[in-house]
Amino acid sequence: MLDESNTTSKETGAEVVARLNRIPIWSLSWLFIGVIGVGFLFTFFDIFDINVSFIETCTEIVRSCTPGTASSIDYLGLAVTLNLVGYVIGTLLLSPLADRFGRRDMLLVTMLITGIGSAVTGFTNNLVAFDIARLITGLGIGADLAIVNTYINEVAPSRQRARFTSIIFLMSALGAFFGIWLGLLLTTPSTKFPLGLPFAMAGPSFTDGWRVMYFIGAALALVGLSLRFQLPESPRWLVGQGRVEEAERIVSRMEKRASRTASLPELTQNDRAIARASLETSDIRHTFSSYTTIFSSAIYRRRTILLLVVWLLAYVTVYAVASGLTSFLVTLKFAPPEAGMIAAIGTFGFIACVVFAAIFGDRLERKVWMPISAVLTLVGALFIALAGDHVGLSFLGSAILFAGFNLWVPMAYTWTTENFPTRARTTGFAIVDGIGHLGGGLGILIIAPILPHVNKVEAVVLISGFLIVASIIAQFGVKTKGMALEEIAP
Repeated sequence: MLDESNTTSKETGAEVVARLNRIPIWSLSWLFIGVIGVGFLFTFFDIFDINVSFIETCTEIVRSCTPGTASSIDYLGLAVTLNLVGYVIGTLLLSPLADRFGRRDMLLVTMLITGIGSAVTGFTNNLVAFDIARLITGLGIGADLAIVNTYINEVAPSRQRARFTSIIFLMSALGAFFGIWLGLLLTTPSTKFPLGLPFAMAGPSFTDGWRVMYFIGAALALVGLSLRFQLPESPRWLVGQGRVEEAERIVSRMEKRASRTASLPELTQNDRAIARASLETSDIRHTFSSYTTIFSSAIYRRRTILLLVVWLLAYVTVYAVASGLTSFLVTLKFAPPEAGMIAAIGTFGFIACVVFAAIFGDRLERKVWMPISAVLTLVGALFIALAGDHVGLSFLGSAILFAGFNLWVPMAYTWTTENFPTRARTTGFAIVDGIGHLGGGLGILIIAPILPHVNKVEAVVLISGFLIVASIIAQFGVKTKGMALEEIAP
């Protein structure tokens, strides 16, 4: 009798998943895009605010730190590395809990941790405390990114997953924009435009701008936390847990909303078969660990290894630019306000590329976008290196640079979540993205000591080269465009 009931539940669950897969448009409230997006806005505000502000942070709380030494291993290198260590620990410990206890509840936990970390950072008075606070913040950020990307890909229409990942990532771009520009305003001295901001506020009488930035980050986290209570649970996860009635109610509401503006295609036997096959081993309540799901399968082991190598290499470039560009440019003999302005202008390229990705991202395979983004990154970096006294060319190069590596990220986020099954999707993302972040920390530790001994062209080629190699390796991965998640990763 139990087996018959279980079979009936799986058949009903498969029907619910098949109905979800056939919905051709975004079918949750559009408000939920903003709800999730506020969290991403905070996350990337926190990642990028150190880019410009760290020089002031370092010179205020470390007696021996100067603008020229702020990018050293002992200062920026250690702060970024410990933040990424926290990221790795947090995502590997907390993200699997989203596969066990649900996406929505863990999104509340991760946002709470990141907000606490940001608030604590603002109160620190020495480098040790600052680094510990950055580690705490990393604990929440790492898991949050994994769970958000999983959630979005599980509720977005099959043919538009890259689009909606990119739309959410637009909030990330805004977070980076505010993080860098506020850093320029609050933590650099007044400098004649275009080499800085004439109305920048930092100076002998105001050296706490960097603290204000972290308090702003904590406030953003509080707003994101309060809004996330409104999110429904992922229907795919509910079905995998045997909570089919709850999933059916959510999918019914999604179908009702979608039918107002689009016609729902008829379900085919193939649709049902794909969903049914994915549920044969999907009940995680009877699984020891979502890690077991991945490492006991030859298919998912191979995918994990490939994606891990790709992310390890890619994050060397991504974090060298996202967290270290201003400090690195100062090491390469740019004045601090000018270096900050170059990084700030780059955020316009960030926003433009995310809008582009939202419109065109689903037209090509995810992995095809990766070499395109790597080439753009290199071209932008070369513009900065070769611009000389032509500030306009430096600004153009920064916009191209930021467009390049930020075209990579939403495409790679989408592709990574698609590679793993629902029962272990957050865990799979956590493994490759989380451990991959160590590449960002190691990259800064490796690159920072080299920069004083190479010219500008050699420096930017070194920084960009890791992303180029990663894009080449990515071509050995699977195709996913337009396919149901259960078809890609049963």
